[in-house]
Amino acid sequence: MKSHRKVLTLNTPHRMEFVNITQDVAAAVRESGIREGLVLVNAMHITASVFINDDESGLHQDYKDWLEQLAPFDPSPTRYRHNRTGEDNGDAHHKRQIMGREVVVAVTDGKLDFGPWEQIFYGEFDGRRPKRILIKIIGE
Repeated sequence: MKSHRKVLTLNTPHRMEFVNITQDVAAAVRESGIREGLVLVNAMHITASVFINDDESGLHQDYKDWLEQLAPFDPSPTRYRHNRTGEDNGDAHHKRQIMGREVVVAVTDGKLDFGPWEQIFYGEFDGRRPKRILIKIIGE
């Protein structure tokens, strides 16, 4: 069995943003030379997410609105106890928990083996600084 590791670094200009990283992951699969296996894509920060869904702007805005209703941005120490530590990103931790830490996708014949419309996204909830995404591919 072989493995291949790649790290992407993103710096989003907005506090909350979704970035389609499907082509980056597909490129890493090609670089790996692995034809059959699995790829894990992991947000390496506790205020970011990786998820799979449709690349449709209305859906993405719906997610942002929904997440903001569930865990509204509030930098004060009143709403989120976490902010009492000097941080201002208590909401971002909650948003990450909802959207998930990572995804695993099958690799078949050297390509990502998706269902219709599936794409891989990086979700940022406390942006404006460099963040890392781990791509780990294992297989033959």
